[in-house]
Formats: sequence, C-alpha cells, structure tokens
Amino acid sequence: MSAVVPEIAPHTPPAAGPRLVKSRAFGIGERSTVPISLGTGAAILLAWYGVTRAGWVEPLFLPPPGEVLEAARSIVAEGYANASLWAHVGASLGRILAAAILAIALGIPAGLAMGMNRWAKGILDAPIEFYWPLPPLAYLPLMIIWLGIGETSKIALLTLAMFAPVVMSAQAGVRSLSQERVNAALSLGATRWQLFKDIVLPSALPEILTGIRIALGVGWGTLMAAELIAATRGIGFMVMSASHFLSTDAVFFGIGVIAACAFAFSAAMRAVERRLVPWKGRQ
Repeated sequence: MSAVVPEIAPHTPPAAGPRLVKSRAFGIGERSTVPISLGTGAAILLAWYGVTRAGWVEPLFLPPPGEVLEAARSIVAEGYANASLWAHVGASLGRILAAAILAIALGIPAGLAMGMNRWAKGILDAPIEFYWPLPPLAYLPLMIIWLGIGETSKIALLTLAMFAPVVMSAQAGVRSLSQERVNAALSLGATRWQLFKDIVLPSALPEILTGIRIALGVGWGTLMAAELIAATRGIGFMVMSASHFLSTDAVFFGIGVIAACAFAFSAAMRAVERRLVPWKGRQ
C-alpha cells in the first residue's frame, strides 16, 4: 500500500468568527426541534382526517385514519397471509440486519482503502460509481437469475443497495482529514499503523456513522423490491399483497410499520454517534 500522506487532501479550517455568526443566524444547536416536529405531525393527521371526513377523496385512494387503525388492530390480532405481524416484521428485520452487516464489513475497509490508496480508488471507484445510481429494480432480475429466488438474492440486493453509501462515506471521511494533523503525527514519530489507528480512523468515524445511517435508510427503501422475489413473509410482501387486493388501509398500516422500523434504526444510529463521536457538530 502506498503512503498515506500524499493521498490526503489539505484542509484549512475556517475562522471561528464567521462560523459563530452563521450558527446564530440559522439557529443551529439553540433549541430542540421536537415540538415543531410533533406539531407538524399533528397538523398532517388533522388534515388527513379533515379531507377524508369531508369526502374529498375516495376511501380507496385515501382511507380514513379510523379504517387504518381498524386494519392495524386486525393484523396485530389475527396476522396477515397466514403469518403474524411479528413474523412479517422479523423476516424483514432479519434481511435488513444481515445485509447491513455485510455492507458494513465490506464497505468500511473498501472506503478507507480508497481514501488512502490511489490503486484501491482507481480499481473500486468505477464499478461503484457505475452501479450506485441504478435503482435496485434495475438489477433485481440479475439477482434472481444468478442467485435464485431464495433468501440469498434478497440479502444480496439489500447489500448492494447499502454498500455504496458506506464506501463513499468512509472515503470522504479519510479525504477530509487535515494534512496538518498527519504532518504533526509523523513529526512525532508515529508509525503508519499508529497514524491509521489514532488519526485516520477517528477522523473518518463521524462520516462513516453518517454513511451507515444513510445506508440503512436506503436499505429500508429497497425492502419492497427485495421482497418481490417470491417472498411469503416480510413487511414489504404484506404491503404488496394488500395492494393487489386494493386493501389500502392495510397498505397504509404496512407503510407505517416500515417507517417506524426505519425511524427506530435511525434513532439507534444517532445514539451510537453521540456515544462514539460526541464532538461531532461542536467544532
């Protein structure tokens, strides 16, 4: 592997004055946005109730909140398509977690290597840039042809969707490292391993965690496509099956379950970020 030093772009930190002015001007970090978010959610629910109550939209296209709650109660109590709600949720969680572990285990080393070594970047950059913009449905047929219709093709599709954001974030974390910090560590006699362990990796960690958060969001967004492959369990399967029978209330409930799971994953990643990189956003 070539030396780390030439591959890290120089970085000049901005002056303290303008950053403080900008922070005050936009209100960054001053107050919690939770009350605003709760108010926005309540307004959306009230608008939904009002529109359906007034009969402006057919229930087939926008069911009233009461019908969605009734569908939720029925699915929670009786299940859907010969499986309980928890079986569907468990199947989807298993696929997402398996794919996330693979994407993280492969993506972080690949991204760090691309940030530190021009050969790694030259080899990996073109394939990743080629497939990343493609929607998962574009290469879904290939997954079926190559890997069949079992769990392997579903997990492979989710892994591909999550791999690129992790790689790009790890690479960006290395590239944003200040050259002055590298030079200071080298002048103090740091070895290449010490430079990587104590300087490069901690500096890239905030970007890596952000990339994992984005990747999980992409994974949940790809879940519907993954569970199109001959699935009989999963939240995406439940939503697609309900749509075939025009059960819009069940579709809304399934979408809500996916959103709740994705929000829980995002909240967990934020907690991990606060624990591992408490300095993030406070420089």
